[in-house]
Amino acid sequence: MTDVSLIDRLLDVIEHDIVPKTAEGVAHGNKLFGAAILRKGDRSLVLAETNNEMENPLWHGEVHCLKRFYEMPKAERVDTKDALFVATHEPCSLCLSAITWTGFDNFYYLFSHEDSRDSFAIPHDLKILKEVFTLDPGGYNAENAYWKSFSIRRLVRALPEAERRRLEARIDRISARYDELSDAYQASKAENDIPLN
Repeated sequence: MTDVSLIDRLLDVIEHDIVPKTAEGVAHGNKLFGAAILRKGDRSLVLAETNNEMENPLWHGEVHCLKRFYEMPKAERVDTKDALFVATHEPCSLCLSAITWTGFDNFYYLFSHEDSRDSFAIPHDLKILKEVFTLDPGGYNAENAYWKSFSIRRLVRALPEAERRRLEARIDRISARYDELSDAYQASKAENDIPLN
């Protein structure tokens, strides 16, 4: 059974911890992808970050979050097996690998690869999966020996109607904010030198 309180917490983190950082990042020319790490036990936030491709094209939201995580003093970090990883967007092949190499056994995401392509006009994730790995959308193994991935929207769709409607309305509000951030990024991306903008 889906834990409604977990979904609410993940949406809280996206809305209140990741989105403000992402808005600042987009204002500097970065894409709108972000990520966060939470403790499994109490769901408290360890770290939230956003894309920083203007500094380095490898600093996707998830990878930049992991970079900052490993820059923290070891005493402040949680073991990745005791952590939840949340990404605003379904991780690309680079980020899937980074999550795997750092030992997380899970990740949750709000927007799919298709959303990145269709709603946010950033098609690179699907193009790379197809061109490099010959994978169609959704073609990677979402549950494997390393981790299990969870689409927040899919989890919400499986809920009873009252909870589903409430959470879908909340996701719609968050999505509207991401639409604004996407418009800002698209309007300014010609001015940056990110290789795959």
